[in-house]
Amino acid sequence: MFPRRLSLAGITGASLFLAASLTPSLLPRTALMQGALSGLCLAVGYGAGTAVAALGRLLELPDLPRRPGRWIALAASLFGIAMLFLAEGWQKELRGLMAMQSIEPFGILKVSGIALAIFFALLGLARSILLVIRTVTSSIHHRVPRRAATLAGLLATALLMAGIIDGVVLRYALRAVDGSYQRLDALIDADLAAPASPLRAGGPGSLIDFDTLGRQGRSYVSTGPTLEEMERFSDKPALTPVRIYAGLNTAETVEERAALALEDLKRAGGFERKVLLLITPTGTGWVDQAAIDSIEFLHNGDIASVALQYSYLSSFLALAVEPGYGQESARALFNAVYGHWKTLPRDSRPLLYLFGLSLGAMNSDLSADFLDIAGDPFQGALWSGPPFNSRLWQMATAERERDTPVWLPRYRDGAAIRFTSQTNALDLTGRGPQDGWGPIRIVYLQYASDAVTFFEPASFYRPPAILEAPRAPDVSPSVRWFPAVTFLQMGFDMLIANQAPNGYGHSYAPEHYLDAWVAVTGTGAYDEAGLHRLRQHFVDADP
Repeated sequence: MFPRRLSLAGITGASLFLAASLTPSLLPRTALMQGALSGLCLAVGYGAGTAVAALGRLLELPDLPRRPGRWIALAASLFGIAMLFLAEGWQKELRGLMAMQSIEPFGILKVSGIALAIFFALLGLARSILLVIRTVTSSIHHRVPRRAATLAGLLATALLMAGIIDGVVLRYALRAVDGSYQRLDALIDADLAAPASPLRAGGPGSLIDFDTLGRQGRSYVSTGPTLEEMERFSDKPALTPVRIYAGLNTAETVEERAALALEDLKRAGGFERKVLLLITPTGTGWVDQAAIDSIEFLHNGDIASVALQYSYLSSFLALAVEPGYGQESARALFNAVYGHWKTLPRDSRPLLYLFGLSLGAMNSDLSADFLDIAGDPFQGALWSGPPFNSRLWQMATAERERDTPVWLPRYRDGAAIRFTSQTNALDLTGRGPQDGWGPIRIVYLQYASDAVTFFEPASFYRPPAILEAPRAPDVSPSVRWFPAVTFLQMGFDMLIANQAPNGYGHSYAPEHYLDAWVAVTGTGAYDEAGLHRLRQHFVDADP
């Protein structure tokens, strides 16, 4: 019925974990991602089952007779197979919830093949490790007590594996990834020419060479709404927005890059604009155009923005490999710009705001020490999709009003920090989203379906708060918590969060940014009717 070399307890555990892995989580999964997740869950479940059986033997509990054990394993396996046929319906439900146009076939055979391949690969690896432990143990057990020999075998194998992983696997894997990202960052898109405007980094008269900006920086300074587009839409005179960006190759050190960005900002007249925006990019140096386009339209171009690249790796890798670089870069830029800004006359200097998405939000939060700015604070910040371990976000969420959900919390009276989502929730007084604020306005834009924000390490052993009632509109009522499995599901959700359609997951829509900017910076060049038209413009432009 089953291969003799497979544990019946392991098969039972693997089948139950497989069944749980096929249930929905925050985001829809492709067949490839579902297969990878299910393969990992099969391996974890198999390990859990064999561990339970081993614990029973250690406690000298009677073994389950083999015949009933086979029937239990068979029933669990059939349950896991049956769940494969239900999984496609759950994935379609999630795609419908997020208004995804294309419904990709789930592919039961593809999911099964990928899952089994990963399971047997991980099982082979685990058995190889056990073989090393047994070999070491057997070679010394006649010299030392049995338990001491077993402990020595475990320690020796752990040290060997750590040396292989750290000295060989990680070193060469990170070197390969680092090299590929570096080459990608250096690529110059043939469709992107250096800006013709002196108001852009890399343009005429700029102190920063266009070729040093990196791929994302070159894209940022070469795009954005034009003067004609803004004037045609607002029916008012507009200004060309100032966009300054310094790449990793712009200068040798982060302090030199920040100083050069400041000087280029001065040269372009950034401190003569109504609004000045300090941007902390994501790990690759990417700046979310939806966020910046919306605020530039809102203020009819009377705005300058400046950003500093700190990595060319993805945010996940940048956090793992270079955990302090983002904070160091964000703080260097803030100190440089804020240091000059606070010397200017208060009645004529621009309004100063901070912005960051994802890892950029976390590092932007860390860029300023509030004790240092208390006497002369900046005006506010918009942070979208903050990672779950963001300092200020964690504090405000943990201390939210008891009757508010984790996905849309209310912090105290909303004078300093407010949260919003797909539906604008920033009007806390009933008199408009600009009412009731203190001297600093901080808005978090977050979606409940974004695992980057709502992942919880504790979901390994307890339900995450995002599944508590009332649930957000973008979290399916079919999502259930399973020990260990939900932890893995949300980990995979983080990996695919950027692939969600606009307005879900980690893809933030321009119309939602616009609502947040209005609360943080005011209505800009528009009255209520104009804001409605502008919001509809972004809704219609959404892909």
